[in-house]
Amino acid sequence: MTARSLAIAPAADTGGVNGVALAVLIFFFVVVAAAGFWAARWRRPASMESLEEWGLGGRSFGTWITWFLLGGDLYTAYTFVAVPAAMWAFGAVNGFFAVPYTIILYPIIFIFMSRLWSVSHRHGYVTPADFVHGRSGSRGLSLAVAVTGFLATMPYIALQLVGIQAVLEVAGVGGGGNWVAKDLPLFIAFLVLALYTYTSGLRAPAIIAFVKDILIYIVIIVAVIYLPSKVGGWGHVFDAAEHKMKTTTNAATGKPNVFIPGAGAYWAYATLALGSAMALFMYPHSVTATLSAKSRNTIRKNASILPAYSFLLGLLALLGWVAIAAGTKPVGLDGKVNGQLVIPQLFEDMFPAWFAGVAFAAIAIGALVPAAIMSIAAANTFTRNIYKAWIKPDATTAQEAKVSKVTSLVVKGFALIFVLTLDKSNAINFQLLGGIWILQTFPALVFYLYTRWFHRWALLAGWAVGMVYGTVAAYNVTNKSNGSPFAGSVASIPVIGQLGYIAVTAFAINVILAAVLTLVLRAAKAPEGKDETIPADYFADAGDPRVEKLAVGPHESTPSA
Repeated sequence: MTARSLAIAPAADTGGVNGVALAVLIFFFVVVAAAGFWAARWRRPASMESLEEWGLGGRSFGTWITWFLLGGDLYTAYTFVAVPAAMWAFGAVNGFFAVPYTIILYPIIFIFMSRLWSVSHRHGYVTPADFVHGRSGSRGLSLAVAVTGFLATMPYIALQLVGIQAVLEVAGVGGGGNWVAKDLPLFIAFLVLALYTYTSGLRAPAIIAFVKDILIYIVIIVAVIYLPSKVGGWGHVFDAAEHKMKTTTNAATGKPNVFIPGAGAYWAYATLALGSAMALFMYPHSVTATLSAKSRNTIRKNASILPAYSFLLGLLALLGWVAIAAGTKPVGLDGKVNGQLVIPQLFEDMFPAWFAGVAFAAIAIGALVPAAIMSIAAANTFTRNIYKAWIKPDATTAQEAKVSKVTSLVVKGFALIFVLTLDKSNAINFQLLGGIWILQTFPALVFYLYTRWFHRWALLAGWAVGMVYGTVAAYNVTNKSNGSPFAGSVASIPVIGQLGYIAVTAFAINVILAAVLTLVLRAAKAPEGKDETIPADYFADAGDPRVEKLAVGPHESTPSA
């Protein structure tokens, strides 16, 4: 038998339920759900009725717990479903940029996040917008950062739900002729996620992340050793991928797919990697996981050891090309080709049913962990920077916790709307769309960690223009096959005319405008706003007296803009 005949696998049976795989998936789902509810008792404080405990786990997690929590937070259904699907469907430009992006990411964490940890612990900040308010004295700029974080998290949570939906569909459930039969399993998974998040807060994903990472490592190690040998070896994998990319057209753009980026794709590839790296730790959920660490040094240690996940991501991305060599047919229960199903379908085709169930569980749990953290972070943002700042300034810590719990449920509902209404044919765009928005908060958050040279009103104006430009440009990227908007995140860069990630173009416009307006506002002697931090705050560590919480809550005595 030749390598090419080995590569041809039969099309998947889309008519039945894989009972064994589904049973294994349900078993692990029940285990992690039980662990999620039990987490409310883990390291339980006297009261969970505060954002410090419910939303940040008491700021008490050490190196290993933070390792699993950050890994579970950063490596999501984007990693396990969307990136390999993009590699399978469109090639390296659309998928493999995620590998250099995570390599660029960790120096950013090492440099920026330790400073944010210190000042946040010194002043009791819970969200990025808390810090921006304390540094700028501007309620308006803080609100802009909060609303952006809340908005950008929605498509990212939606991506996690797409991952769960893909696993269920390949397992043979979630089909039917009406929307109730089609989406009911997803709603059930959503409900369980919502309930244990409501009960246990950040402790739930911290516990479940252990199970998730163990399963993921087992599945990926087995997959990268076993699967290539079954389809003719890595040489045939690359040959098959190259042949497909050279002979197919991207349905969304109407242009040929690309196996290895040529000169015309350099800008797109580079800006996707750079922009994604700059954006990731601007998300509220990334900051939430960071602030839950018990010391400044814990953040730096994790920035040093988390790159191990980048190796894992590279192997996962290549499984998209293994699926090409295996002849995987990712056909949904509706009879249509759906690239998001390609990795679950590859596992079902190539593994025994019981191990396919383990792989399905790894993907589903890999979506549940970040979805929980994201919903908590978005809820904290709404509660602290919208509800308390603008609606009920005298809210108690218990009232904050209650509002945050309820908001975490609402957030998941919004994410479901994204899943049910937006084009899922290229789910990686869910994350890239969020990146366009959240990157516009980079100047306010990161620049303020080092300098107050930029005027608060200039940063607000730059944010507004960047948000409008980025949203309009992304909306205008339509799917050529069906006309759906928000079908991509790459567009022509003004002046240079090259294709690039819209987020980076919007960011550049944002910063240039903010710099120019700062000069104008300083010349006009516009009010600067009060800075409630001091230089020493940015170096405080656990055990340092400066980490003691202030007598008053954050911003209570801070003037507004």
